Amino acid sequence: MIDIKFLRENPDAVKENIKKKFQDNKLPLVDEVIELDKKSRKAKGDADALRANRNKLSKQIGALYGQGKKEEAEALKADVQAQGEQLENLEKQEAEYSAKVTEIMMKIPNIIDDCVPIGKDDTQNVEVEKFGEPVVPDFEVPYHTEIMEKFNGIDLDSARKVAGNGFYYLMGDIARLHSAVIAYARDFMINRGFTYCVPPFMIRSNVVTGVMSFAEMDAMMYKIEGEDLYLIGTSEHSMIGKFIDTMVKEEDLPQTLTSYSPCFRKEKGAHGIEERGVYRIHQFEKQEMIVVCKPEESRVWFDKLWQNTVDLFRSLDIPVRTLECCSGDLADLKVRSIDVEAWSPRQKKYFEVGSCSNLGDAQARRLKIRVRGKEGKYFAHTLNNTVVAPPRMLIAFLENNLKEDGSVSIPEVLRPYMGGQEEIKVKN
Repeated sequence: MIDIKFLRENPDAVKENIKKKFQDNKLPLVDEVIELDKKSRKAKGDADALRANRNKLSKQIGALYGQGKKEEAEALKADVQAQGEQLENLEKQEAEYSAKVTEIMMKIPNIIDDCVPIGKDDTQNVEVEKFGEPVVPDFEVPYHTEIMEKFNGIDLDSARKVAGNGFYYLMGDIARLHSAVIAYARDFMINRGFTYCVPPFMIRSNVVTGVMSFAEMDAMMYKIEGEDLYLIGTSEHSMIGKFIDTMVKEEDLPQTLTSYSPCFRKEKGAHGIEERGVYRIHQFEKQEMIVVCKPEESRVWFDKLWQNTVDLFRSLDIPVRTLECCSGDLADLKVRSIDVEAWSPRQKKYFEVGSCSNLGDAQARRLKIRVRGKEGKYFAHTLNNTVVAPPRMLIAFLENNLKEDGSVSIPEVLRPYMGGQEEIKVKN
């Protein structure tokens, strides 16, 4: 959510930003919120003036009673009571206008960074840099579920019976590999100075609307029936929510946290053949990183965060590349976002395994995450990034470490988490 003062003073800039995001249907919202804001401020001004006048009259009433002028005092007292009804109406108007302003402001997209390329959707995202040399082996690389099945490592049929499509059982070495990757990612981030955290896996609606747009909320979140609770789609939600309605001391910034959680997502809509298996699912686990920092430091932290993911994947011998997300591919709260994509030897192309985002002060404004600095109070900046999200990441891992005989090599850094195993051997 952008600053109402900025919108008030720069309506054309806000409209231009909306156009850059190809959301022209939201252009009328700018003029609408400006008009409602005027009405809200007028109602507040009138209410403040009326309160001041009532206080003045109340003092006069006391003085008149003290002088024995009862009739004059009673007349003024009647005026004060009449003004009380008027004040009540003004306060009601102010609250209604203010609520409408907030509702509309939450629909207006955040101001994107100047470096963001202008494009309508993810097909216009821009490659930034490649890390590692993509390799296509001489032998055929099977679909990832076929690789897992050779290790007796996955059971989709039983999962469909138990929970439906979009769920899975991971078994044996594949299940162990899944847990090993999560544990390795945890330690990797701890070694980079981040504080490890296991957060709540459910959050209240005020946190949901504080960290994401209404459109994202509807498309992603599972609601707990009969309760004001939602299953998290990523631990970023509850991790940023940890700071709701707080005043952080400037000297305590930045706050750098890495968190583990299961994640639950609706994943609405149909998807292509390459998103079968465990690519796009309703339940998965993830290691995440978040930063709460001073505004002037968020650009530096943004580059540090995506680099962490690149470094982790390279330590596992997986080639990756970074993509700068274009304006139309950015969620409404995001200032800037870079996707990390891993190389798929089977598809002979890259696919998304993580996303790094700078949200500026948008989440902080919604959640009232403020900083007490030497020169006053201000809103913090928040950032988040995927460290690793198996089982999707396992697709890249298995394909890039697959050998011709069907076994899978275990990179040296992961072996301590796999009981010293150097490879996973075919079971059948």
